[in-house]
Amino acid sequence: MNVKTRPHNNTRLKLSLWLALTGFIALLFADIDIHRASPGQELLRMGQGLMAPNFWSFREIASSAFNTLAFALQGMALASAAGFVLALLYRHPLVRGFCAFIRAIHELFWALIFIQLFGLSPLTGLLAIAIPYAGTLAKIYGELFEETEAAPRNNLLQSAGLSAFFYTTLPLAWRPLLQYTSYRFECAIRSSIVLGFVGLPTLGYHLETALGNGQYNDAAALLYVLLAIVLSLRWWLKKALLPVYLIAALIYLPPTAHFSWANIARFLSEDIIPAPLRNKTNIDYVAVFDWLAMLWQQQILPGVTSTLILSQIALLLTAILSLVWFPLNSRQFFSPLKRSLGDGFLIIARTLPEYLLAFIGLLLLGPSMLPAILALGFHNGAIIAHLLGRYSGELVLREDACTGINRYSYEILPRVYRQFLAFLLYRWEVIMRETAILGMLGIGTLGFYIDSAFEEFRFDRALLLILCAAILNIIADMFTRTLRQRLHLRPSPETL
Repeated sequence: MNVKTRPHNNTRLKLSLWLALTGFIALLFADIDIHRASPGQELLRMGQGLMAPNFWSFREIASSAFNTLAFALQGMALASAAGFVLALLYRHPLVRGFCAFIRAIHELFWALIFIQLFGLSPLTGLLAIAIPYAGTLAKIYGELFEETEAAPRNNLLQSAGLSAFFYTTLPLAWRPLLQYTSYRFECAIRSSIVLGFVGLPTLGYHLETALGNGQYNDAAALLYVLLAIVLSLRWWLKKALLPVYLIAALIYLPPTAHFSWANIARFLSEDIIPAPLRNKTNIDYVAVFDWLAMLWQQQILPGVTSTLILSQIALLLTAILSLVWFPLNSRQFFSPLKRSLGDGFLIIARTLPEYLLAFIGLLLLGPSMLPAILALGFHNGAIIAHLLGRYSGELVLREDACTGINRYSYEILPRVYRQFLAFLLYRWEVIMRETAILGMLGIGTLGFYIDSAFEEFRFDRALLLILCAAILNIIADMFTRTLRQRLHLRPSPETL
């Protein structure tokens, strides 16, 4: 072993132990009880529904599927354009901060805000996806541009400016840029589905209704449509056809909204103003302090605590599942046929949104943190396992390398562990972000208090709580990025 690598290996071991310890400590404070008397019977009913899907109304299912794709296409088109422009300026600290802020707010929270402005309209769905995705794409595009070979650009005149970028940097970054954008479109489809849980007419709207009413045959049909859309992306998502798809989406679901300028003005100038400051000529600092203290004690502190507890346990489960599952699609362990089956399982697991999985888990297990933990671990563990399996498949072993569990323990795991930590630290921020919104299902994270504030029309509280969630995600992003840099863990941006 190179002496220079030993400090990094020791630090990675310490990080692994620290992550495991915090996860187990968090378990001591988590509510993971099962509150359903007979979850097995409910699971059996769901299984029977999966075996006998009921395509009850082909026209309605097709309409919701087209709405799902239209929101995803339009949102990604706007996000890609905005993200590209922001990426050109990404070195500026203010631009980086702006992108970090808009992507730190989950698309469901953006949707709740825009519903107050534009109602349950196509414009709400478009903006809810486009804004956070623009921040994410700007970050990835910016990192790709920074990591391209600098020699071609340095050989040009300094006065070439933007022309130098289009002739040198962009061609070198073009392929990974397209790869990540394609993956992000798959994520946009999942986000579009989840928007249905707040009332937008996507597949998620009908899934929530069918699952909530115990109509598992109907829910199965919707799930199969969702899987068919995602699994068939490689065949119908062609670059040459994207303009045609986008035009069709704009014609089918134009981004219109029925709104009142008076309502928007009231929302921006009155509703989101903290209650102690409304209609006051003089600021009552005591009243403002009492208002903030009340929110801190009753909502912010409990919400942040639950969010951190849940995310740490979910991170631990993600790590365990990804290490157990990655051999499923690695050529180092299985034949092509078995590997195809394993890869299919991982693709299905990562396709189902965490929000949907947690909703199903609540129906089975009752209201506790357990469904959210399982949903987050299942989804994110499948993502990392899929990436690790592909990475391990590229390793070259000796002809006399051991097989079975010894190959996993002594040949493969030590070589992929560095990449595993890189993927895990990246997903930590994502898990934190998703943990917050799962509170909208009744779990006591920040999303629970945000959703309650919207239901009570206390928009000032809702905006403050959303800001807290954004700050928490930004801190997690900064913390994990620092760890990755310190440990020299830099996975290719397009793989994440």
